[in-house]
Amino acid sequence: QVHLEESGGGSVQPGGSLTLSCAPSESWYSSYCMAWFRQAPGKEREAVAGAYTGGIYYADSVKGRFTASQDNAKKTLALQMNNLRPEDNGTYYCATVAGRSGYCFEGFWNYGMDYWGEGVLVTISS
Repeated sequence: QVHLEESGGGSVQPGGSLTLSCAPSESWYSSYCMAWFRQAPGKEREAVAGAYTGGIYYADSVKGRFTASQDNAKKTLALQMNNLRPEDNGTYYCATVAGRSGYCFEGFWNYGMDYWGEGVLVTISS
């Protein structure tokens, strides 16, 4: 069982920033793909950022405000969130799935993830 260690959630005012971090407790596979999801109260969970081979996906609602960065050596995925808005409220989850022959195809976040973190709460309120 792989444990994903998330950190960085909290409460900020609109326009503020937070940085989320995610790291697996162990190197569970020779190649794995990571993504960040969020779930707002009363809404379905959605992918907000996914690191695929050759690029990073961002949901339209966070483009230009969120930046994901992957440390391939440490196998971590951070999410820098700037200019936070009330609609960014929710629980943010890190998730991972085994890569296919060392390759993370674009869109992997839509086809099921193998392991999920427990989630960190992000609250934007004035």
